[in-house]
Amino acid sequence: MNNSADFTPKDDDVFGRIANRYDILCDLFSFGIHRFWKRRVAYIIGNAPWQNLLDVASGTGDIVYRILQQRQFSSATDNLHHIIVSDISVQMLDKAKEKMTNYSANTSFMPLDAENMIQIESASQDVVSISLGLKICDRHKALQEAYRVLKAEGRLVVLEASNIPINWIHKLYLGYMSVVMPLIGWLATGGDSSAYQYLLKGVKDFPSAEVLAQEMKDIGFGEVNFERLSFGIVAIHMARKL
Repeated sequence: MNNSADFTPKDDDVFGRIANRYDILCDLFSFGIHRFWKRRVAYIIGNAPWQNLLDVASGTGDIVYRILQQRQFSSATDNLHHIIVSDISVQMLDKAKEKMTNYSANTSFMPLDAENMIQIESASQDVVSISLGLKICDRHKALQEAYRVLKAEGRLVVLEASNIPINWIHKLYLGYMSVVMPLIGWLATGGDSSAYQYLLKGVKDFPSAEVLAQEMKDIGFGEVNFERLSFGIVAIHMARKL
């Protein structure tokens, strides 16, 4: 299994428990830098031509919310674009719905397992996006599912933890996260240790940007490239279904 965090949602509904505090946790863990990462992803997706977008592991819907604001898909008369906001946690989806109340004409909310999206037809989506979700699932299965549901020439956009190219700096960063993430997580969740253990393990054990790019190619994606952000703490991978 290629689950960097060793996370099994049926055994621990951790994201359901922290849904109300998830956005605050993201701000605390990243000192707010995640907002810049997500704006960049939204810009990449929002400025490309598409009609159908599936956002996988949406969490509280940050990426889609930014896309909707950017493109102003707020009119009920816009029938050209449709977005599926999905997450395995119903509680997370409820928070996403609250954010996007004014954009309901263009969005659907579906509880989906990234590893087995049987509700989505094959070759039905122009874009599939996954942000900070691959580390907590079997990434090979999730990437294979993304490939299945994409149309020919459809695009995959992935934001995920990555590697700082200078090894000693990367080790310092992981050491820092090993101290800061447990402390912040413990304080912000009232001592719910699982709320940060999965994320920390996922960051530590996730492959480098180069390895993830090769895994995408092995599945069948073409035109694979990536863009490092914040010195390589995360990377945005882009690929196309050929």
